[in-house]
Amino acid sequence: MQKGADELMSESPILIVPYMWIGDFVRCHTVVKLLKQRFPSTPIDILTTSMVAPLLDYMPGVRKGIVADLPRKRLALGDHRALAQRLRAERYGQALVMPRTWKSALAPSLAGIPRRTGFVGEGRFGLINDLRFGERRLPRMADRCAMLALPKGEAAPVQWPLPELKVPASERAAWRQRLGLAPDGRPVVVLAPGAVGPSKRWPAASYADLARRLATEGHWIWVVGGPGEKELAAEIADGTDIRDLTGPDLRNAILALAAATVAVSNDSGLLHVAAALGTPAIGIFGPTSAWHWAPLNPIAAVIETAGELPCRPCHKPVCRLGHHRCMRDIAVERVATSVRQTIGPARASI
Repeated sequence: MQKGADELMSESPILIVPYMWIGDFVRCHTVVKLLKQRFPSTPIDILTTSMVAPLLDYMPGVRKGIVADLPRKRLALGDHRALAQRLRAERYGQALVMPRTWKSALAPSLAGIPRRTGFVGEGRFGLINDLRFGERRLPRMADRCAMLALPKGEAAPVQWPLPELKVPASERAAWRQRLGLAPDGRPVVVLAPGAVGPSKRWPAASYADLARRLATEGHWIWVVGGPGEKELAAEIADGTDIRDLTGPDLRNAILALAAATVAVSNDSGLLHVAAALGTPAIGIFGPTSAWHWAPLNPIAAVIETAGELPCRPCHKPVCRLGHHRCMRDIAVERVATSVRQTIGPARASI
């Protein structure tokens, strides 16, 4: 990119159009950090849905979110025009469009944002006027998103800036008090049993067994997730002193993970939230590759099936062979041991 264009961009706010899945949304904080390195005083906004918007309250460097709940399975041109009108009023100088779909670039184009950066994707010539190529050579989603924040042709750094979420201690304490979760000396283990598609979920019965073992040893168990995880949480709690914090408000999961001693999660967005918060996290990976999909942030442990399975990696939402061994073969005691080791011997049993 020419210097003159860089200077032009630094004078106007920048809009990031991210993927709206929780994990990918968290990954985009790397993009925020890269832009802040280049343009320290430039306001950076992020397009968001109502569901993931609470994450923005804890993302350093973001000025605000532009909330737009656009339909997923139809064009809804009127909605895109209305969004474009809102974007035009913000006078953005550049939009970084992470998704590769034609539809994701429509509102920034209709808004007349001068520079619209993205990969070619679905033949988006014209909608994207700062076209980038080579997406297929970037194996990880984290790399694909972050490369769009660099000048065209610049090589990737050895290490991307790590996503970061910061929850004030006062807010965490007030939340615990409000929900009757005031600290009582027990380590808190937060379980996130959900994931997009059954194939990425460690069995609910395994989570329930893990919860009982750890609760018996003196740990406080909280279960987090969206409304779709209510049944999982009920099966895991099963009448014991285990708190069900699932529900439609993502903020509850964020604050629970911020307050946790350790988190246990499938390959899901909440694993990325825990890692970005700095909470020690144990990720359970069955069909998917941890190298491709684990958070950029360090996590305490990656748990995968011990034996080699010829069907891994797999990205089908349901096990195509029916046995789901990549998850069913992960022993409960193995995960429990990892939790104890993460908490530390001195606090493994109270």
